[in-house]
Amino acid sequence: MKWIKLFESFESESIESICREYGIRNWTINEDGSVDVDGDVDISELELEKIPLKFGKVSGDFHCYTNLLISLEGAPKVVGGNFDCSFNKLTSLEGGPIEVGHSFYCYNNNLTSLKGSPEVVGGDFSCSFNKLTSLEGGPKEVGGSFNCQRNKLITLEGGPNKVGGSFLCQGNPISFVYKLFPDHKAYLDSLDYDYLRGTSIIKWKFKEALDEIGGEMPESILGWKYI
Repeated sequence: MKWIKLFESFESESIESICREYGIRNWTINEDGSVDVDGDVDISELELEKIPLKFGKVSGDFHCYTNLLISLEGAPKVVGGNFDCSFNKLTSLEGGPIEVGHSFYCYNNNLTSLKGSPEVVGGDFSCSFNKLTSLEGGPKEVGGSFNCQRNKLITLEGGPNKVGGSFLCQGNPISFVYKLFPDHKAYLDSLDYDYLRGTSIIKWKFKEALDEIGGEMPESILGWKYI
């Protein structure tokens, strides 16, 4: 193990004890008291109300799912593998990692915003089963699939500009509009017609957007009204 001289306010023995308690190996303690880990960290399913250490960089996966977390304070800033904070009580992703090499999972929380998400996620991003009304603050590029199912979304504006896999938005009011377009890019392009007004759709503008792709104008759309 590599030890770095700490500021006086941090006690290395205490940090070492916590690492041992949670089965964390191959750690390095930084001058600010944060802990880098060469490998994985798994502190899931422990009924934790807060992350027990201040992490810096974790080269592998970081799992803190199925706890009682209300904040990501202490989470690593850089995760080389997957980051999974699903099944907690989070209302915000602030304090979480700014860089994730593979997938980011934050489903089944109480999120009302994606602010604090990394801008780029190498694998999948799942924020399903939350209370989101907007995708603002979320990642702009997702290498795998993007899953925002079962939220309260009436628009997908602010969402990723690039998705390498599937874009899943079922179980939101906007999903009944989204499915009328052949792919994610076609939907994003259609927003230039500015047809959405809350839960209303400006009919003539929407028709122009569908005509552009050779789509068929439905008589009605569940959860929406034409104006």
